Parts: sequence; structure tokens; C-alpha cells
Amino acid sequence: MSVVGVIGELLITVGVVALLYVAWQMWIGDWIIGSQKTAEATALSQSWAQEPTTAPATPSPDASATPQPDETGAAEVPVPVLAEPAHGDQFGVMHVPRFGPTWQFTIASGVTRKDILDQGEVGHYPDTQMPGELGNTVYAAHRWTSGAPFDPIDRLVVGDAIVVETQDGWYTYRFRTLEYVQDTQVDVLAPVPQEVGTSPDGRYLTLTSCAPKFNMLERIIAYAMFESFTPRTDGPPASLTEGAA
Repeated sequence: MSVVGVIGELLITVGVVALLYVAWQMWIGDWIIGSQKTAEATALSQSWAQEPTTAPATPSPDASATPQPDETGAAEVPVPVLAEPAHGDQFGVMHVPRFGPTWQFTIASGVTRKDILDQGEVGHYPDTQMPGELGNTVYAAHRWTSGAPFDPIDRLVVGDAIVVETQDGWYTYRFRTLEYVQDTQVDVLAPVPQEVGTSPDGRYLTLTSCAPKFNMLERIIAYAMFESFTPRTDGPPASLTEGAA
């Protein structure tokens, strides 16, 4: 075989290896990690369900000031708010029925890449509000690699449920709108998104990820508004299955 032929075969081999690596990164690896994280989230939810029923976390001053009416409007139920956990601690599970009936990922405190986002977690931005708290609770996750939790973020439909489960129960938010911003536009993290210095009079949830999908030139942002809190003693809310794709 000639030298040219040997070089050609080597180049073909390198090309095949590169394609296999890309396939692993974009599909096979994501599927494996996503399945692992889904199982981890399921186990965390089940552990909470099996724990003895306890009183919910003490509502924050802000939450007590704006209690939640029940479905009949006849009573007012304070929305419990967890204290901000230590960096890396898992404190919740996120459910988005639009992303599929089995889509669920654990939520950890912090948005550092190596120990949280690259591990397939949904990260909670430090110093933003906790679930149910007056203001803006903000989360980040990858759209590709590491299980790609937020891969389908651009498929959200107005009114879709975004549910954050904690040991106390389920916080249901309803999706409102998407937008694309520069990665320097940190005002999306403000207590009232994009209104720095404004005091919040509502409860918001914001999801952030990279856009376009395979680079970090911009950020895709999904905004949602709080709808209700369901205590664990009442069982899972209907919002967990509404609109499941």
C-alpha cells in the first residue's frame, strides 16, 4: 500500500472517531446522564414522600405579608419559603410536564459549572429568591451535554406549568414568555426581572440557558409567574401532569 493510501486510511479513521465522539457528546452521553439524573430526582422525591409529615418551613416576612388564597378564596394560606441552602446542596426537584411526563431534575444551590451544571443539575442562582418567595427565583442548566436539562426550553407554551418540588410541597409557576439577551444582561436576575431597583410585588421564576444551542453567544430566558403552593400533606398537584408532551 502506498504512503498516500496509508495516510488516507488514517484520516478516515480519525474522522470516524471524531464523529463517534460528537455522537456521544450530543446524544448518547446526554441520554445516559439524563436518565441518571431523572432517577436521582425520583429517589429524592420518594424520600420526601416517605418522611413523617412535618410542619412546613416558616414563611418569610415577605411571604407572610402576601398570603396565598386557597382555591375557594375562603381562606389564606401562607407560602412557606426555605432558607437558602449551602453551595451545592440539593434542595428541590424541577418538573416541567411540557418536556415529557418523566422529565425531572434535581436542583442544587449555585450555578458553577464543574460541580453543578456539568453534573446535570439545575442550578439555583445564589442571592436570588427561593421558591415561593416574593421576588424572582432564578435557575440555570445546560441545553446540550451533561444531560441537557434545558434542551427543550424553547418549546414552552404560554400557560405551561413549571413546578418546583421541595420537602414542604410543590410550587407551581406558569410560563409567560421567552426572550434572548446578551450574556452580560444580568438584570434578568433582579427581583423584578429587568427592572433593577424595583421592589417586587409578585413572585417570579426565571430559567436561563445558552443560545444558540451549541455556543454561549447569548442567553435564552424563560419567565413564569407564581400560581400556587400545594403542601405535601395534600398530595401532588394536578399541574404535574397538565400539558405533558
